[in-house]
Amino acid sequence: MNITANTFAAAGSQRWLQVAVNHAPNLLLDVLRPALQLDSSVDIEWRSPLEADGFREYRDMAALRQLGIASLPKRKLSDFWPQRGPVWDALGKTSDGQYIFVEAKAHVAEAASPATRANLTSITLIQKSLKEAQQHFAPQSQADWSNTFYQYSNRLAHHYLFHTVNNFPSHMVFLYFINATDMNGPKSEIEWQGAIKLIHSALGLVQTNHLGVHEVFMDVSLLNSLVP
Repeated sequence: MNITANTFAAAGSQRWLQVAVNHAPNLLLDVLRPALQLDSSVDIEWRSPLEADGFREYRDMAALRQLGIASLPKRKLSDFWPQRGPVWDALGKTSDGQYIFVEAKAHVAEAASPATRANLTSITLIQKSLKEAQQHFAPQSQADWSNTFYQYSNRLAHHYLFHTVNNFPSHMVFLYFINATDMNGPKSEIEWQGAIKLIHSALGLVQTNHLGVHEVFMDVSLLNSLVP
């Protein structure tokens, strides 16, 4: 477990995702449905960040348990990644049993994450698992996935563990907010596409339509009237 708060975040992707999950889940579903190719009868139950749960965000096995996953059948999380792994911005489960992991951004600077700061004990396992995921997503890439854009690459690595290694029906959603004026964020999907293209290029991701990985956009103007 990680972040717990009594009120909505003041600004940025954390705030807008909290608003979307708790006050506009149908709008969020409308954005996600075509990207995830969800049937019209399928709904999403959000497991975090929930207002009733203090907007708590989850990581490691606590995140999986929040989704109702007691264990990974083919390869354990602890064999793939050390403790204190990614904190998931949102976690959801569809009514037909699919799992949704969300990483959200409201301005371009958020996407430029620094290299891993893991200690020497953890870095060996991290680099081994990143390399394995890299071979899956970008086999020709020579990039160091533990360096710049590490946040993006470690989310891909976890998706690889859940979806490919353990055969879970999971989705990795990179959610980009448009018109987040509180952060002077991009005003169009096209602006975000430039930043995404840079990330993909730096990581050597030639093919970007990997199964279960989604780049999704949501306009903050849809949420402004719902701000608590």
